[in-house]
Amino acid sequence: MDPTEVRSTLSLEAEPFARPFPAEEDTPYAPSVPEGAGPRSIAFPTRIRLSHRPRRTRTAPVLPSEPALFPWLARRLAPGEATLWCGPGAAVEPILELLYAGNAVARGRISLLEGANRFDPYRIGELGRAFGVDATRTLEGIRLARAFTAYQMVALVDGWAREAKRHRPTLLVGHDLPALFTADAVPPEERTALLGHMARTLGALLCEVPAPLLLTLGPGGFSGFPGLAEAGPRWADLVTFARGPGTLRLRAMRDDARLSLVPRPAGQTGIEEFGGGSAEEVIAWDALPRPTARRSRSG
Repeated sequence: MDPTEVRSTLSLEAEPFARPFPAEEDTPYAPSVPEGAGPRSIAFPTRIRLSHRPRRTRTAPVLPSEPALFPWLARRLAPGEATLWCGPGAAVEPILELLYAGNAVARGRISLLEGANRFDPYRIGELGRAFGVDATRTLEGIRLARAFTAYQMVALVDGWAREAKRHRPTLLVGHDLPALFTADAVPPEERTALLGHMARTLGALLCEVPAPLLLTLGPGGFSGFPGLAEAGPRWADLVTFARGPGTLRLRAMRDDARLSLVPRPAGQTGIEEFGGGSAEEVIAWDALPRPTARRSRSG
């Protein structure tokens, strides 16, 4: 596949969306989950409240029914609510790329705000083809907006509802939205105020656009996004990611569901085929997604 062909299929919004979306009142929360439900390695606030209202019926699928990883991830998403993935980039980002490819299989549409400049169209196109979807169609299902300063990111979040109502995505994704706020150019007090504004705007976004919202943060969890836990959207679930020797482990806070992804050679029988009473679900993956530390190219 010609690399220029892949690049031409990427829908890129380099400038902030037109007209900011004003902050609304805080979205009410449901009763809290008991303290200490998350893994110790992730810094969760003392009170995380997950929604217990009836889930809305999806109008379009977000992920396909197979392989088994996709239904596990889809059960953590809910229309009009947010799901948070926490963990090191080497663990979170390969699964995020698989989600982009799975979205193409399900013929879904993603609206993506990229805060860390780590969107790799070549890699995502390759994953789409591995699932039987043309790279062009895989990338056409993703509308990407990238910011290069913290203030541009605030403008993108302010205009996200307007953009989403125009293109009607089946999934909203915010990848590491606070990444640009670590620069020395943003004073600490201004950083806290701007991130708090973004958190309130994300809550208002889901009142305007009843689609699932997936947010990703680093190992510090909510500590890297002041105001998100207290004033952000209603939460569907919190999922932590951790890498072990040859294994990627996921844990969902809502029902304490645990998942291990383990590699296996082609044709080898996986442990999940034998069942068993373990609390941890194990899915054998023919090729565990490779970790990558390189940044995507600009343009």
